[in-house]
Amino acid sequence: MLKNKTDNDLSWLLFFYSLPSKPVRNRMTIWRKLLKAGALPFKGSVYIMPYTEEHHEFLTWLVSEVISLKGEGSFVRAEKTETNDNQKIISLFNKQRETAYQHILREIDEIERKLSSGASQDNKKLANQMRKSQRDFEDIKKIDFFFSKRGLEVGKRLDRIVITFNGLSGTETKKHTVAISPVRIEDYQDKTWATRERPFVDRFASAWLIKKFIDKNPSFSFIDEKNLDNMGKDVISFDTRGGRFTHLGDLCTFEVLMKSFALKDKTLRKIAEIVHELDLKDDKFKTSEAKGIEDILSGIRKTVKDDSESLIKGMAIFEMLYVSRA
Repeated sequence: MLKNKTDNDLSWLLFFYSLPSKPVRNRMTIWRKLLKAGALPFKGSVYIMPYTEEHHEFLTWLVSEVISLKGEGSFVRAEKTETNDNQKIISLFNKQRETAYQHILREIDEIERKLSSGASQDNKKLANQMRKSQRDFEDIKKIDFFFSKRGLEVGKRLDRIVITFNGLSGTETKKHTVAISPVRIEDYQDKTWATRERPFVDRFASAWLIKKFIDKNPSFSFIDEKNLDNMGKDVISFDTRGGRFTHLGDLCTFEVLMKSFALKDKTLRKIAEIVHELDLKDDKFKTSEAKGIEDILSGIRKTVKDDSESLIKGMAIFEMLYVSRA
């Protein structure tokens, strides 16, 4: 997520809140959400996260939830903290992630012992154990914002044991996949497609995909995610939390739309790799043109303040990309 950030690019979000002492479950709910999102306990009741649009949005909603629980909450963006330089804060994040990776390392140690023992093994049980370790690793990797050394080590060891297992068992252990139910294009015509404000890569690309390959006469709108339940039946949400078409597993919204509508175009698959790389930054696809496209889309976002106009310009970039490759 922040792999290419330099010290000068980094800024921080500081979140602070208070809740009534009872019921205790409310305090635990907010605490768990902060930790799951990768926030770091910083000073007293203050939590810190590196600034991204997504983290800003997450904390905005969390403040609303705290207030709904009769508490108080707020957050600020800071270019630096006076008592800690950026590298020290990064080291604190990495230390927290290294602790989180420890249980996966213990699982890997156990699997390696079984593989090296030479004894007969229950291959199905061992494969399930490896898949669990892979899922746990992917969950932590999502919040390993600064690519800790321990995370890189765990990833390499997981790859090695999968290769070893496949060689011994003659089978292939696949990463956890998400089932996506197919839908009919005919059922999604003349719809309003609603997404979050401040569109960027996945929303630009998904809107273009919808207009070009799915809905012949779409309209687009921007919504507050807390109003999702109040939308009409002809409004289809995409790239929103809990939306009709949104991230699933390790798939971005663009990929989910392609699979849902069974779009097989080869050029689309290449564009999907670019969108995935820019949106998830998990190094699943290494595409040389991704950085240049991201720079262009960032330029649109910085210079065009109207969301509708921004979406149109972003869609145009993906149209030109498609035509150039078709």
